[in-house]
Amino acid sequence: MRYADGKVSDVQIAYIGGGSRGWAWTFMTDLALEASMSGTIRLYDIDEEAAKANEVIGNRVSEREEAVGKWKYTTCKSLEESLSGADFVVISILPGTFDEMEVDVHMPERLGVWQSVGDTAGAGGMMRALRTIPMFIPIAEAIRDYAPDAWVINYTNPMSLCVKVLYQVFPQIKAFGCCHEVFGTQKVLAGITEETFGLKGITRQDIHVNVLGINHFTWFDYASYKGIDLFPVYRKYIEEHFEEGYWENDQNWANASFACRHRVKFDLFNRYGLIAAAGDRHLAEFMPGDEYLKDPQTVESWGYGLTTVAWRKKDLQDRLAKSHRLLTGEEEVLLEPTGEEGIQLIRALCGLTRIVSNVNIPNTNRQIPNLPAGAVVETNAVFEKNAIRPLIAGEVPENVRALLMPHIENHEYILEAALTCNKELVVKAFMNDPGIQGKKCQEADVRSLVDDMLRGTSRYLPEGWK
Repeated sequence: MRYADGKVSDVQIAYIGGGSRGWAWTFMTDLALEASMSGTIRLYDIDEEAAKANEVIGNRVSEREEAVGKWKYTTCKSLEESLSGADFVVISILPGTFDEMEVDVHMPERLGVWQSVGDTAGAGGMMRALRTIPMFIPIAEAIRDYAPDAWVINYTNPMSLCVKVLYQVFPQIKAFGCCHEVFGTQKVLAGITEETFGLKGITRQDIHVNVLGINHFTWFDYASYKGIDLFPVYRKYIEEHFEEGYWENDQNWANASFACRHRVKFDLFNRYGLIAAAGDRHLAEFMPGDEYLKDPQTVESWGYGLTTVAWRKKDLQDRLAKSHRLLTGEEEVLLEPTGEEGIQLIRALCGLTRIVSNVNIPNTNRQIPNLPAGAVVETNAVFEKNAIRPLIAGEVPENVRALLMPHIENHEYILEAALTCNKELVVKAFMNDPGIQGKKCQEADVRSLVDDMLRGTSRYLPEGWK
């Protein structure tokens, strides 16, 4: 990297999963809108043709006059080629296909276990992890061998286990997980604050919060706007609007898969005293299965949606069609701010700014003192030149800790299961999962489910499972 006049040039970014039909375009957009950085994006994907398509799309974006950030996109044929000399590594991959995810999400329904996302917690999240961990091991080894000093940004779910395995393989890795769920709750608080005080123009960055928890099951024990404590404001709003929830102006209510009236987080606040800081679809999956995910009718009553894999498959076809239009020039990438923060974190690590943001990293600095040191937790951290300094978030209340611990325990079980091909640990994790426990499933039925789900995802499992 070269520094001059408050800018940095020749930044080398390796993008693993660079054939993405979606997230890659978000990344291109934010890079193009940032004038203080330029360099090369090295796209690597097991689907090389998809990476080559994004090479064309990315270079076309960079050539546009309104693109103030200038980047060269190039396709690499190997991890070694993409990583050698990289300053940053971005990991954004889909572990398997949506056929495997259909097993993850929908097969547990035979036991009455419903899942609203299926990529992080519960049966679906754990099965996805068994596919993902073997993919992350060679990635971590390659980073160790070819880019040991690079900063590694993970976007892949299940976030906690992806970050955990990176450190398991290469303890000195400089990796962190980046997630936007906290931003959504800051936006909700901004909207409620505007409505309460008759204000306009409050941004989510104006809402200062203390973040603590694990990815997709994060909580705020502090939230303020210009010195105003927002907990009483939030409590009063819930008292007055619990039944209808909070309606965001920009919410696409036509898409039932992503509908959210925030009533789950309202209820969690009433029950536990902290502000749950993720989308309701995610929050519900961490709770006992006889509560917010009892059945589809219960889900509807709480005002959020089940994201079916059928919807994901249709969305993929739409994105493939869009990729073709972008590749042929029939359509252009829309250059408007995406609301993501990854590029700003890279700017900070380059020394161009200083920023506080939420981050997923191991709890080795005891950011949350009453959670295990080996857990990957989500808290705030200071990002500045070549440094991430995690902030001490403080202890989680015991009632919230009791909700977090089964999932933290399951991270340990599933990581070891993936490394040793141990089915008994998978069964143990399933039996320990609140979603399954809430359905009072019999162990024999859970064992049968594990067997069938493993068979359904076997194409992406190591030989040891067979």
